[in-house]
Amino acid sequence: MSNTKKLVSFDWAIKRLLRNKPSFGIFEGFLSELLREDIKIKSLLESESNRETKDDRSNRVDMLVENSKGELIIVEVQRETEYDYLQRILFGASKLLLEYMKKSMPYSTIKKVISISLVYFDPGVGEDYAYHGLTQFIGLNKKDILELNSVQQELYKKEKISDIYPEYYLLKINQFDDIARNTIDEWIYFFKNETIRDDFTAKGLKEAGEELDMMKMSEEERREYEAYQESLRYQASMFESSYKAGEKKGEKKGKFDRAKILKDNGVDIDIIIKSSGLSREEIEKL
Repeated sequence: MSNTKKLVSFDWAIKRLLRNKPSFGIFEGFLSELLREDIKIKSLLESESNRETKDDRSNRVDMLVENSKGELIIVEVQRETEYDYLQRILFGASKLLLEYMKKSMPYSTIKKVISISLVYFDPGVGEDYAYHGLTQFIGLNKKDILELNSVQQELYKKEKISDIYPEYYLLKINQFDDIARNTIDEWIYFFKNETIRDDFTAKGLKEAGEELDMMKMSEEERREYEAYQESLRYQASMFESSYKAGEKKGEKKGKFDRAKILKDNGVDIDIIIKSSGLSREEIEKL
């Protein structure tokens, strides 16, 4: 039997509820399941979009933490479609590298960056709902993977070259089919449905079910949360409307372009009217 208790969305939780040390266990649970290692948060760091403002209507929220190994982990929730999203997360990871690199600092001490994106749109064509990106150097001729030697491993405190470079995780929440095959799927189920089933065992989920219970929110918190959700629905509606308007505008332009080509090639205007759907006056002005 499933638990149907309604929980607050994870992006709201990141922005308002998980920013204190007693709640780190929830966040650590998610990171541990995704990265498949025991993650401990050393400190919460300031990032561009996790600062609270009076106008709290951003469709993007994130949390930046440093783990016990000194790695920088940024988790971002993005609900609105962005066609250049892949370039933006590249920029974000690169910016972090520069921000946390001190003057005269040797390159060997550059911090590892792990970028985790929970997106509610499709950032690229693919059938899966969970993707992992890393950097490897593959031989053009022998197809072997370039490895670190023993001295480099000692210098970097890493085993593989991919451990040095930024790493990316993309979770396409809306593409998840609601079948929890493993513990990270249980987290994705929560991200999509804002509920946690009784049979889920993933780290941090039990704590999330207690901490993020809407019934435990104050009246003021509930009003703020409902306003936030309404803002998200409004943004989604505006995007859909502008997208459809753009489609119609593109279709109209295509009709004019095709009609002009036909007219320039001497095709009878009555034929152009039938094939394009444009009026005689519109075609004569081309």
